[in-house]
Amino acid sequence: MDTHHYPSDETLASLAASSDDSPVAMLNMNRYRATAEYPVGSAEAALNLSGREAYLRYGIVAQAAVASVGGKILWATDAQETVIGCDHDTYDEIVVVWYPSRAAFLALSNYPGYTEAHAHRDAAIEQATLVALRADEPVLRNPFEGLL
Repeated sequence: MDTHHYPSDETLASLAASSDDSPVAMLNMNRYRATAEYPVGSAEAALNLSGREAYLRYGIVAQAAVASVGGKILWATDAQETVIGCDHDTYDEIVVVWYPSRAAFLALSNYPGYTEAHAHRDAAIEQATLVALRADEPVLRNPFEGLL
């Protein structure tokens, strides 16, 4: 399995086996293809969508799935230039999604149409990185505030 598109089976098993029921935020870093790569001959391939346009088709379903498990999108923005890193570390968009638990994150696949919507994500993504973050509360904060 391509590690820049999906978590490994081992990673998913580790999340599923985790006894940590605290909230988690998922930092999504996405680099889109210039043109979405749908299967040849599919109706979507004829649309000639950009990667970002294809991802939005996935995102509509994903946002509903996130809400269904009690999660919410905290923050999203376009990425600009990479200041530290190499060409491999460039992204087009950053999205932070908060979930009440890891189990809630894993339950996304139970939402009707979510698994099927991954066809749009597959067509859209050139590279993705997903990082689990400690998220005791769904707010952005300054960890250094009050230390000076």
